Amino acid sequence: MAGHIQDRWYKSEVGPDGKTRRVKTDRYGTGMRYRARYVGPDGTEQSQSFADRQKAKAEKWLTRIQADMDSGQFFDPKAGRITFRDYAEKWLGGLTTDIVSQEAVRRRIRLHAVPYLGTRPMGSFQPEHVRTWLSDLTTSLPNATYRRAIYDSVSSLFNAAKDDGVIRSNPCHAQSVKAPEPAPRLVQPWSEKRVLAVRAGLPDRFAATVDVGGGCGLRQGEIFGLERENIDVAAGWLNVRQQIKRVGGKLVFAPPKRGKLRDVPLSPVTAAALCAHMERFPPVEVKLPWKTPDGPLVARQLVFTSAVGHAIWRSYFDDHVWKGALASAGVIPPRQRGKRYAAAPNDGMHALRHFYASMLLDSGESIKALSVYLGHSDPGFTLRIYTHLMPSSETRTRAAVAAVFGGAQSAPEAA
Repeated sequence: MAGHIQDRWYKSEVGPDGKTRRVKTDRYGTGMRYRARYVGPDGTEQSQSFADRQKAKAEKWLTRIQADMDSGQFFDPKAGRITFRDYAEKWLGGLTTDIVSQEAVRRRIRLHAVPYLGTRPMGSFQPEHVRTWLSDLTTSLPNATYRRAIYDSVSSLFNAAKDDGVIRSNPCHAQSVKAPEPAPRLVQPWSEKRVLAVRAGLPDRFAATVDVGGGCGLRQGEIFGLERENIDVAAGWLNVRQQIKRVGGKLVFAPPKRGKLRDVPLSPVTAAALCAHMERFPPVEVKLPWKTPDGPLVARQLVFTSAVGHAIWRSYFDDHVWKGALASAGVIPPRQRGKRYAAAPNDGMHALRHFYASMLLDSGESIKALSVYLGHSDPGFTLRIYTHLMPSSETRTRAAVAAVFGGAQSAPEAA
């Protein structure tokens, strides 16, 4: 048995006769009687108190501690007393992912986990607490995709707590806890008519963003970060080298998503649209920090800027420019006086990437090439998103079978 058990109600002392005897202490009859103590693997003394008549329980507790230390599964009971809120702040402060990802995780934890779970000690979590939290989250957040992102962040926090010896197991991993599953949704690309209608509804300064999004498949931040030097009209290529992101409430230049620099074929039509745009709205030099708000300033000759020559804020563009074009094209209702435009979660600028992908697949382009042009992590990811848009092979199958067996069936039988 590890450590020893102290009886706070009695102590040993040597009497006048030189013999050791047990006598009552000043604490006799009050408070917890037994104090079980042991030295943990880190060299510090730990203890746990037990009431009168619970010496056997204290002994079992010490025996279990010893077994855990012998098996390498020691767990400090006091470590689990830290609340979810306090551990979350400690964990969030040590994140090492890119700053944009860190902000997303902080937002999920602080807005959607701490208000529900913040006061509970980490060591007290049971699967039922996670199930209850997920049930409440379902009521407040209908978007299952976002709920899954929140769940994944909380599960990562519990994984770290397990690694740190704060909890024994991750309650999110219990069989009775079901992670939010987004409802399957097939991408429905815009029609050519809708693309052109939205383009017509944009102010002239921003109309060519549709040509870049729908004609080259760039993401919104990559469109806003496009600079003059990225456009090689003679060679027929558009180089994706940076994007504009919002980090810590400020705009910064950053590499494309996952740092995947890429070159996209530039059609003569899209090139002509960009040249016409730059002739009417010459590129403007914009200086922004690189990657983080305190990063070094870099200058880029941006193709798309605001009317006063500044980098474009996505939030303003979406709410006041893009949705105005959606309304003029009949995609969403016109804005009522004093109110904001209706939500359009499936009709943001990202719809132009889907249109680009569907156009290339319809023309017979390979998934591998499309994956490169879109800057996806791997062709399998591209296939999972757009497989339903690939031209059906049914017609080719029927034709192939007919070519082989059609002649045999029509030939006259041999005598």
